[in-house]
Amino acid sequence: MKTQKNDGIIWLVGVLMFFLGAFGLYALMYFFPEPFVKTITEQIETKNVTVTDTGIADAVEKVYDAVVIVKTYKNKKLYATGTGFVYKKEDGKAYILTNNHVIESGDAIHVEFTDGHSVETEVKGKDLYSDTAVLAVDEKEILDVADIGSSEDARVGDTVFTVGSPINSDTYSGTVTRGILSGKNRLVSVSTSNTSRSDMMMSVLQTDAAINSGNSGGPLVNANGEIIGITSLKLAATGVEGMGFAIPIETALNYATKEEKGDTIARPQLGVSLMNLQDAIYAYYPRLNGLDATNGVYVDSVTKDSPAEAGGIKAGDVIVKIDDKDVDDLAYLRYLLFNHTVGDKIKVTVYRDGKNIDLDINLTQKIDS
Repeated sequence: MKTQKNDGIIWLVGVLMFFLGAFGLYALMYFFPEPFVKTITEQIETKNVTVTDTGIADAVEKVYDAVVIVKTYKNKKLYATGTGFVYKKEDGKAYILTNNHVIESGDAIHVEFTDGHSVETEVKGKDLYSDTAVLAVDEKEILDVADIGSSEDARVGDTVFTVGSPINSDTYSGTVTRGILSGKNRLVSVSTSNTSRSDMMMSVLQTDAAINSGNSGGPLVNANGEIIGITSLKLAATGVEGMGFAIPIETALNYATKEEKGDTIARPQLGVSLMNLQDAIYAYYPRLNGLDATNGVYVDSVTKDSPAEAGGIKAGDVIVKIDDKDVDDLAYLRYLLFNHTVGDKIKVTVYRDGKNIDLDINLTQKIDS
C-alpha cells in the first residue's frame, strides 16, 4: 500500500511540474516576446532564400559584335558557312580567327557582321593540323574586337557560352548557347581529310554547350565575356550527347601569330611512310602474319637522307614508343611528334627481329612523307 501511495505522489508532482513549466513559458513569451519573435523570424528568413539568376546577357553583349559569319564561296557559289571572331586590330587591319576546315575549299571568303553588312576578306594564313585560319579586313569594317581570356585559368565547372551561326546562317545567326566547361586537356582523335579515319589527335577543351554545324570557328567564352577557345569539333555518335570541343585560345593564337605574317608552319617529320599496325598486317598478310607486336605503327618505307634514315629506322620496323610513351596508332604518333619542333632530339623505340631497339632521332629536317 505504501508503494502505491508513493507512486501516486510522484505522478501528481510530475503533472504539476509540467503545467508550471508550460505556464512559465507562456508568461515569458507574453511579457518578453521580442527574443522569441526575432529567433523564429530569423529561422524563417534563413530558410526562404530566393536566388535570382540574371543570366549572362552582359557577357554576351561584350563579345557579340566581334563575332562574324564566315561564308566560303567556290566558283562564285556559296560552298560552306561557319563562324569567326575579330581578335586583333593593327596597322589599319583587323584580324579574324576561324577554322581552317571552314575556308579550305573556297576561292573567295566573305564575312558578315551583326549589323548585316558583308565584305570579302584576305586569307592571311591557314593550317591543316591546328585547324586554324586568319582572315584580314580593313579595320573600318569591323564593329568590335573581342577580349581574350585564358583557358589555362579556367576551371572545370565554370560557366561558358558560344556565339555562332549554326545550321543555317540566315535563320540562326548570332545564336547563343550556354553550358559549363566540362573538361580540359582532352585528347580527341580527328580526321584531317574528308574520310572517317582518324589521323590526328588534338588537346582540346570539352563543353556541354550546344555546338552544331556552322558553329565551327566561333568563340567559346567565359562568364566575363572573354574568349577562351575556338569551337571546332563535335563528338557525334549514337548515344552521345552534350559533348562539344574547342581549341584552347592559347594554342590558336600561337598559330595565328605565324599565319598573320603568312609564315609556313614547319613541323618535324621523320621521313617515313607509316601504316597502323593492324592495317599493315591485313595489307601484307601472310608476310606479317604472326608478327609478335601488339601495338605500334608499321614503317612501310624510309625516305632517303631523312631524319629516320640517319637515326637508323628501317622499313619493316614497328614504332612502339616515342620518348617512352606507347604509340598505339598513327594519330597518336603524329600528336607526340608535333609536340616537338625542328631541331629537337627524340628517342624512338622500334620493334625489330623480336626485340625492342631504342634509336636517337635528330629532327633536323622537314621531309614530306
